[in-house]
Amino acid sequence: MSDSAYKEALEYIYSFSDYETTHKLKDTVSYDLRRVEELMQILGNPHLKAKSVHIAGTKGKGSVAAMIASVLTVSGYKTGLYTSPHLIDIRERFQIDGNMISEAEFTDIINEIKQFVDSVNRRANYGLLTTFEIMTALAFVFFSRYNVDFQVVEVGLGGRLDATNVIMPDVCVITPVNLDHTDVLGDTIAKIAAEKAGIIKEGIPVISSPQTDEAMRVIESKCLEHSSRLIKVGTDITWQDADINPEELKLAIKGNLNDYKLSLPLAGCCQMENAATAVAALEVLIEKGLNISPLTISEGMGKVKWPGRFQVLSKQPLIIIDGAHNVLSTRELKKSLLYYYKDYFPEDWSQSASGTILVFGASADKDVKCMISELAPLFNEIIVTRSGHPRSMEISLLKEELKKQGIETKSAEDVAKAIELAKQQAPNNALICITGSLFVAGDAIAYLTAD
Repeated sequence: MSDSAYKEALEYIYSFSDYETTHKLKDTVSYDLRRVEELMQILGNPHLKAKSVHIAGTKGKGSVAAMIASVLTVSGYKTGLYTSPHLIDIRERFQIDGNMISEAEFTDIINEIKQFVDSVNRRANYGLLTTFEIMTALAFVFFSRYNVDFQVVEVGLGGRLDATNVIMPDVCVITPVNLDHTDVLGDTIAKIAAEKAGIIKEGIPVISSPQTDEAMRVIESKCLEHSSRLIKVGTDITWQDADINPEELKLAIKGNLNDYKLSLPLAGCCQMENAATAVAALEVLIEKGLNISPLTISEGMGKVKWPGRFQVLSKQPLIIIDGAHNVLSTRELKKSLLYYYKDYFPEDWSQSASGTILVFGASADKDVKCMISELAPLFNEIIVTRSGHPRSMEISLLKEELKKQGIETKSAEDVAKAIELAKQQAPNNALICITGSLFVAGDAIAYLTAD
């Protein structure tokens, strides 16, 4: 297969409305599941050919998806994983047993489904298919081709009207809900929770991460409405950290069926909660007769790969990359920095022997005022930048917001230049934190790991 064929496939998929790169519209035409169902039907309903786990939420859903998929693979099930967005390569979104789709397979599937996509769009009974909806179809066709036993599916946006909500899951998972994408999902936690809870299906067990009271009331009501058993992480399933290690997460989880001692190659306080959430979902699958054991849960968790989340990419200086992209995530990042690296952030700044530098860039639709107010007080110096993503916020707007908060900043036109500027100013014992969006994290990883 030629490079040009793959590029043509990418150009085709990005030629449709792409709400990841442009402003999302809040109207029923932009999000109408009926056109996705129409496409699935003429493709032979590939989305219904495997058992499914469906995961919605404001933060942590990708991590939980990766954990569940890793355990299912280790347990002997061929497992598809569909996530979004990607860090570096679009093919990261489509994986089977930890291996992402090849360029040739990607191109071949696009060429196969083109005629059906075009047919749905010609009729346009329910509006035109979007880029994400076509990518979702690609994922299901990919999984169907390889006869996966399981597909672990992360919601793209919201839940109720998301393209992934055509599946019939064996278990639904809702990770922490908070204000994000308010222009589309609503301006209160209750409204957003209602959208996330839209993935709940009749009689299907639901796992919920710890939630605010406002969000939990909505989830409980939806479960009652659909006669769905609700398992609450934090009360029904509990965890306790076993070691403070910034590069390996060790914790004990008390489940409904077993107790687990786990070690994950991840860090960050939120990953403890995510691991407990994943275990809760896996226990539901055990109850449904799947051959998953405490041993395979331990082994699968130990093999999970999920880059860009509190990831250490350098020791001298210490460089931490985190894809925190909303207020809740930045709050968790702050918590993890103070938990793992408290010596860098003494209450009395005069006792600090190390520099701390924040490299920050965000998407244009985010609450940067609150994100910055969470993180800025921790750092001696701040460098604002922007990713290569079309929806990234202008540097001038970031500087303006920081100035309003009385903070002077430096700037760099892209992430690579921001990293080099931070390195120039950082002693070997400094801490550099690069965050603000998954796109910033992706650009940083690509630059720091380039050959």
